[in-house]
Amino acid sequence: MDIGKSIKNKEILEGITPADALQLLKKGNERFLSKDVHERDHEWHIRETKDSQHPFAFILGCIDSRVLASIIFDQGIGDIFVGRIAGSIINQDILGSMEYACAVSGSKLVVVLGHTSCGAVKGAIDDVKLGNLTAALKPIKLAIAHTPVKEGELRVSKNLDFVNRVAEENVRLSIEDIKSQSPVLLDMYHKGEIDIVGAMYNHATGEVSFM
Repeated sequence: MDIGKSIKNKEILEGITPADALQLLKKGNERFLSKDVHERDHEWHIRETKDSQHPFAFILGCIDSRVLASIIFDQGIGDIFVGRIAGSIINQDILGSMEYACAVSGSKLVVVLGHTSCGAVKGAIDDVKLGNLTAALKPIKLAIAHTPVKEGELRVSKNLDFVNRVAEENVRLSIEDIKSQSPVLLDMYHKGEIDIVGAMYNHATGEVSFM
C-alpha cells in the first residue's frame, strides 16, 4: 500500500516513524515540483475522515498566502495539521496545538516552515510599528541580532539575502523555543516518538529545503 495516497487511520499512523513522516513530506514536495501530484477524490476523503483524523505531521507556517502546506507538500484531507502565524513564531497557543497534534492525535513530526522574502521578517528588520503587529514581531528581533552580516552589508529589508538568512535563523530559534517551552514535546523528542525539524520554502522555485 502506498501510504502517501492512503487515508491515515490509527493503524497506519502507528506504523509511521518520524523519519517516514519526513520522507512523506519530501516526496510530496518532489511531486509538487515535477507536476506529478497525486489525484485525489476529495469527496471520498471527506467521507472517510468524517469520524476521526490521524495526521502524521504538524506544520507551522507563516500566514503568507503563497505558502500553502497541503499544496506544496502534496498532502490530502486528513494528512497534516497546519498552524499559521506571521513569521512562524512560537507562542502558547501554537505550542498547545502542537502538543495536541503529537501527544493526543499521534502526529510523528513537527515542521517549522519559513520562506524566502518573508514580510514579517522584513517588518521586524525595518522596525515596523503598527498596533498588535509591533509585539508580534518581537521574537524575530532576536533572529536579526543572531544573524551575522558581512562587512559593509546593509541590515535592511531591501537586502533580500539578509532577509532570507534572518528567516532561516528565525526558524532555528523557533525550534529552540519549542524544545525549551514545551516539556511535553521535548520528552517525546528525546524518546524518539517525534522529530522537530526546520525548513525553508523558496518562492522562486517552489522547493522546500529541510534544515
